[in-house]
Amino acid sequence: MPWRALTDVDTLLDRAGPPNAEMHLVRRGEHIAIRVGKRVLMSTDVHDSEDEFGRIIAATVAEVKKPRILVGGLGFGFTLRAALDQLPPAARLDVVELVPDVVRWNQAAYGDYAGRPLEDKRVRLQVDDVGAVIARSDSIYDVISLDVDNGPNAITHPDNENLYRRTGLARARKALRPGGVLAVWSSFPSRTFTKSLEVVGAVELVRTTPAFKGGPRYYIWLARRPKPVRRKT
Repeated sequence: MPWRALTDVDTLLDRAGPPNAEMHLVRRGEHIAIRVGKRVLMSTDVHDSEDEFGRIIAATVAEVKKPRILVGGLGFGFTLRAALDQLPPAARLDVVELVPDVVRWNQAAYGDYAGRPLEDKRVRLQVDDVGAVIARSDSIYDVISLDVDNGPNAITHPDNENLYRRTGLARARKALRPGGVLAVWSSFPSRTFTKSLEVVGAVELVRTTPAFKGGPRYYIWLARRPKPVRRKT
């Protein structure tokens, strides 16, 4: 049974984060998950939407020979793995994870679940606030992907909310190259956020297909920074 149906039989493996939003790494059978309270943030048995997110990220730069991508949020590495599997050898992916313990879990045996994407030579890892990295960047990324919480509504880290406000979105636009895409994963839709994303550019909302009958549906926003219009002389 997919992990979305919670029970109290999970074995606690580790803890991370502040007391008011402490993350628990737990095991059930052959699989592990990260939980905050009773809420599952991610698990290794159901990661179809993360896989789809990674493939979509790669597809947005299919015509770019040497794409540079910012991956905000590591999780268990499934989004990163799916993107790497589709990207060319010349791609560069800057992976930014705020919580050092999440990095440590991926570098330990738990990295086997996604095929150890952090060991790929195209990956550069930073333990940092992705919002700060975006603010320091100026027109360098072909894609900025954000999966740092369950969507445009902070859950584990309140500061993440700033990423989804218009000021944070304007910074993301500035960090993108013309034609670049801001991609945001979410567990829920939001008309307000769709409207706010227009500060970046044209917006598309992708609804993922549930992994199993009755399973949850997830949402991926894509906002593309416009390219300059070339005027005929």
